[in-house]
Amino acid sequence: MKILHTADWHLGKIVHNVHMTDDQREMLDDFVELVKQEEPDAVIIAGDLYDRSIPPKQAVELLNDTLTVLVNDLNVPVLAVSGNHDSPDRLQFGSEMFKRQGLFLDSKLKKEREPVTLHDDHGPVHFHLIPYLEPAEVAYVFEDPSIKTHQQAAERIVADIKERFSMDERHVWIGHAFLAGGMESESEERLSMIGGSPYVEAGMYHDFTYVALGHLHQPQRVTKDTIRYSGSLLKYSFSEANHRKSVTIIELDGNGVSSIDQRPLVPKRDFEVIEGYFEELLDGQAASNPENYLHVRLLDDGQLLDPMGKLRKAYPNVLHLERVQKNAKTDFQQLEKVKERQKRSPEELFMSFYEDMKGESIPENRRELVQKAIQSLQDEERGK
Repeated sequence: MKILHTADWHLGKIVHNVHMTDDQREMLDDFVELVKQEEPDAVIIAGDLYDRSIPPKQAVELLNDTLTVLVNDLNVPVLAVSGNHDSPDRLQFGSEMFKRQGLFLDSKLKKEREPVTLHDDHGPVHFHLIPYLEPAEVAYVFEDPSIKTHQQAAERIVADIKERFSMDERHVWIGHAFLAGGMESESEERLSMIGGSPYVEAGMYHDFTYVALGHLHQPQRVTKDTIRYSGSLLKYSFSEANHRKSVTIIELDGNGVSSIDQRPLVPKRDFEVIEGYFEELLDGQAASNPENYLHVRLLDDGQLLDPMGKLRKAYPNVLHLERVQKNAKTDFQQLEKVKERQKRSPEELFMSFYEDMKGESIPENRRELVQKAIQSLQDEERGK
């Protein structure tokens, strides 16, 4: 059986006030051509189909067009789950009806759920579709209030699968989570840390034939080759400028995974960081493609008149302009502070702000109120 693994399409994404829908449509056209060439037995989309819970009309149309071609025209089963950017309720609409057409989309957890089972010459392959879930949702479904972290939630779902199914057969986990040890970038939204760490240990998945993950945008393996993030469809920040986007292709035989390969996704407009003096950059030769989306780092000391406007005559898609300061050590320290803040959860950022303003730690009763308020806002953003 041949499986094509992709994730994190983020349809409707806006980067530096630029709508990425046209770029996404071009890439998905290439993706469909790849599916035609590879003729997989199944396509996996491991979450974050949309970039926000209420996607723009153009994003909805693009997803509809792409899935229609895959399922109706190419007759390829599509197995997808919702991610932390998606609205579970909106994606769940019509999902039972779509199963008859070969589109299997899960955004809600059910206690007695069944996997999607496909067959090849070696027998059944069971696909477990596990959407992004808050620990409280898993605790509610399994009636277990002791579940308070993402790790505990994942452990309970894995235990349920092992209790009800024989792991001697081939099982594929499709999920959207943050595995400890994975490499993140700036364009991923931090997962909830209400009640504990957002990280999940990869070791609990070692009994699965293959683990198809979404959330981290860089293609990568975590602890073993069969536990993988496919990476995002496109680059969505300049922190991903050095990433090589791809689609993962997995071949299964009777014993499990026989091969794993990556097919590159090459956009027409890439993300690139260029650096130099203003007058030197104006010749238009600094970027590998002048149409690329650019972060420009200027080395000039003096005042410049309309540098952005002039640079855009040579590079029409300059998105960000930075003046590089002489004190590299100060720059490095500031960058480290920014990175440190980006790793903090909303709760941690508020607690730090409170301490700065009040000169003391926040009382426990107020901490609980803040946690509830943050959770409420996150639920509202996800469309609950």
